[in-house]
Amino acid sequence: MMDNTKKMNIGILGTGHIGKTLARKLSAAGHDVKVANSRGPETIEADVLALGARAVSTAQAVEDVDVVILSIPLNRIPTIAPLFANLPAETVVIDTSNYYPHRDDKIDAIEAGQVESLWVAEQLGRPIVKAWNAIGSGSFAAKGKPAGSPDRIALPVAADREKDRSVAMALVEDTGLDAFDAGTLADSWRQQPGTPCYCTDLTREQMAGALASADASRSPKRRDLAVAVMQERLGDATTNPDADFGVRLSRAIYM
Repeated sequence: MMDNTKKMNIGILGTGHIGKTLARKLSAAGHDVKVANSRGPETIEADVLALGARAVSTAQAVEDVDVVILSIPLNRIPTIAPLFANLPAETVVIDTSNYYPHRDDKIDAIEAGQVESLWVAEQLGRPIVKAWNAIGSGSFAAKGKPAGSPDRIALPVAADREKDRSVAMALVEDTGLDAFDAGTLADSWRQQPGTPCYCTDLTREQMAGALASADASRSPKRRDLAVAVMQERLGDATTNPDADFGVRLSRAIYM
C-alpha cells in the first residue's frame, strides 16, 4: 500500500492554468514531477519547470508513476484514453476537468444528467479521483497557505476507492489547501460548475454546507450565466478573470 507521506512519482498531462500550478507546487513539495502537453516537451515554458518538474512526452508522463493528474479540457479525455490501457490498476488517476458546453463539444450523456467524473471514468475505463476542479486558477496560484493557517481555502475531493481518496487528499494538502472528503464520484456533481462550492474559495468549515445545498437542476443554468458574464467582461472565451473578480462573481451566482 502506498505511503501517503512519501515522495511520489507524479505525471501531469496538461500545462494550462491549473496544470502549470500543479507542476510547480507539487515539485516544491518534494515530489518527482513529470509534465507533458499535446504540443511536445520543447513547448513547455521554463516557469513550469522552475521548481524541479521535468518536461516529457505524454507517453513518458504516465510511465512508472504513482499518480497521474489530468489537467486537460474534458472533451479531450477520450483522445488520451489509450495512454491508460496498460496503466497499473493501483496507479491513482486524478482528474481536474470540468464540463463547459460553450468550450467543449456538447456531450449528450452529461447534458442528460450523467455526473461529469463518472463520464470521465467511463472514457478511461478505470476509477478516478475528482480534485482541484473547484478552484479558480488565480486563487490556486496565489492563495495557498500552510496547514493550520486561518481562512485556508478548502477543496472537495471525491473518489470511490479509499486509497485513491487518501492519496489525492494528501496531495491537495501539499498544494496549500485543506482537502475535504466530498464522498463518492456519484456525489461529485455537488462540486461541478454552478454549485456553491465551485470557485468560491470556501474554508473547511463552510464546505459541508455548500456541498449539501447544491441544486443539480439549477447548477448548469448558473454555470452558463457566469460564463456569459465573464465573456462580456473579458471579451473572449479563454481568458480567465483575476482571482478576486472570479470569486466575487461565483459567490454572487452560485451561492
